[in-house]
Amino acid sequence: MSLLARLVSQLKIRRNVQEQAALFYRKALQKELVRGRSIEGVMAACLYAACRITKTQRNLNEIAEFISGDKKVIARTYRLVYNELKLSMPRPNARNRIPKIASRVNIPQNIQQRAAALLKEAEEEKITAGKDPNGLAAAALYIACIQGNKKYTQKDIAFAAGVTEVTIRNRYKGIIKELDIIL
Repeated sequence: MSLLARLVSQLKIRRNVQEQAALFYRKALQKELVRGRSIEGVMAACLYAACRITKTQRNLNEIAEFISGDKKVIARTYRLVYNELKLSMPRPNARNRIPKIASRVNIPQNIQQRAAALLKEAEEEKITAGKDPNGLAAAALYIACIQGNKKYTQKDIAFAAGVTEVTIRNRYKGIIKELDIIL
């Protein structure tokens, strides 16, 4: 469990997430999911599962950065843990991604709130289904920046969100078309 404590410390994750990951790891040990796999990989997969369940915004790349294993190995182990422990994950919500992206580009709070309101409206109109939450959050931030007369480029927001500028443009066009937004 010292490995888990190190990972949690490096990723700056709350204690309740650590406890959830430890619970998943103990269950994985009971089901002998560790046999033939690295302890570090299983621990990372359990931490990722705990982050998803508690809606802590961490992705596989961030977790893989601090262990010697490969992202693909963690993803494969996560799927195994998910299936064998019969976990139920909440659906990703684009509105939860806004603060993380905005903090990387230093977008003010009022713009973030406007972006969250846009996404809520888009969800109600059912135009977010099946779309990448990072792309939707980035596009909503970009629209909110334009509406608030803030000069942030698609490139800056795309880099912060980990998506391409094309993704932002496509989501941007879809949102303004469906919500009848005039810029």
